[in-house]
Amino acid sequence: MSKYDVIVLGSGPGGYVAAIRASQLGLKTAVIEKESLGGVCLNWGCIPTKALLKSAQVFDYLNHAEDYGLTVKGADKDFGKVIERSRGVANGMSKGVQFLMKKNKIDVIDGFGKLKPGKKVDVDGKEYSADHIIIATGARSRELPNLKQDGKKVIGYREAMSLNKQPKKMIVVGSGAIGVEFAHFYNAMGTEVTIVEFLPNLVPLEDEEVSKQFEKSFKKAGIKVMTNSSVEKVDTSGKTVKATVKTKKGEETLEADIVLSAVGIAANIENIGLEDVGIVTDKGKIMVNDYYQTNIPGYYAIGDAVPGQALAHVASAEGITCVEKIAGMNVEPIDYGNIPGCTYATPEIASVGMTEKQAKEAGYELKIGKFPFSASGKASAAGTKDGFVKVIFDAKYGEWLGCHMIGAGVTDMIAEAVLGRKLETTGHEVLKAVHPHPTMSEAVMEATAAAYDEVIHL
Repeated sequence: MSKYDVIVLGSGPGGYVAAIRASQLGLKTAVIEKESLGGVCLNWGCIPTKALLKSAQVFDYLNHAEDYGLTVKGADKDFGKVIERSRGVANGMSKGVQFLMKKNKIDVIDGFGKLKPGKKVDVDGKEYSADHIIIATGARSRELPNLKQDGKKVIGYREAMSLNKQPKKMIVVGSGAIGVEFAHFYNAMGTEVTIVEFLPNLVPLEDEEVSKQFEKSFKKAGIKVMTNSSVEKVDTSGKTVKATVKTKKGEETLEADIVLSAVGIAANIENIGLEDVGIVTDKGKIMVNDYYQTNIPGYYAIGDAVPGQALAHVASAEGITCVEKIAGMNVEPIDYGNIPGCTYATPEIASVGMTEKQAKEAGYELKIGKFPFSASGKASAAGTKDGFVKVIFDAKYGEWLGCHMIGAGVTDMIAEAVLGRKLETTGHEVLKAVHPHPTMSEAVMEATAAAYDEVIHL
């Protein structure tokens, strides 16, 4: 039997990062992976979707070249090649993880791992043991009882990024990050897209002003938006798929080539031996403490398999925290109130901290500032004037409670707010930190100035 200090079950952005950090700290480490290194994020999620969205952006630029004083004749798309490029990007990233495993002397064990009592894992009949076993099995597309995925007419995100043929019409159910990113991509490629959201706003977890601006932009792009609506049933018996949608006005039947179900995710915790070991779960997630220890000593869990935000960067941070605690380092629990969320549609959305509603409900007296990109020189020059930056400060002490952005490139700007909040930066300090001009990022300083009635360019 092979013996390790740490075995990681799953090699997504939680698992492979945990393995690398463990190796850096001198622990003999192995990773068990049943499919491809990098997990869903690298192979079927975060990375390949961004490649698709880049193709959509370039196509959109070509179609609007005249706005920039340029003439492009006969711009067209090859849907198959767009998909092929995305797969190529994903494969390249997965090979990069293979290189990192070798560089860090981590053993990669191919196969399906099943946990055993006594700190052991069975992989297709062969047993491995470790002092510490980290479960990082990730998640998959969640299925609704009335929206069963058949992989052909009713699909999840995985099929959505590898279709052989572009659909003429598509219904997207759910308007979280996955739903709106695919809605934007297919719409930009020329598919007629309808998005159905059960709650009153698209991207419902975002600040309400951001949600409203986003919906306006989506409608302007030609996407049909149905909020306060739900898909009650689908009929896949014909050539097309017919979806019965319940709205405030009654029921409506929509017809499309494909329905994309983007109603969240379900953790991959079945059949991995949790019951055999006695590991406690609740509502489909593994229960852990602040350092990701389960109720059974020597077994840990991170990422989408545990409660909390199902985000790649959260899984990575949890993996590092978990391993550093195992190694005996003095580590602080992760502050889940300071995790940035990003949506990569057009316009992009990025946010961290409290929404205006949450801050008011928490009893804070607020100073709120907004700066629209329509007043930004860089945004005007780039032709990306949609959107704004909104900042929320505590009026009493100047604490930066929240930051919400919608517009071009904002996913690359939000880290300023994350770092500022981590360092307990006040509104006055943001205001006095000179930002470069002309940039999109100076909108953070301008929005802060607006909160303190000192805004110059509005």
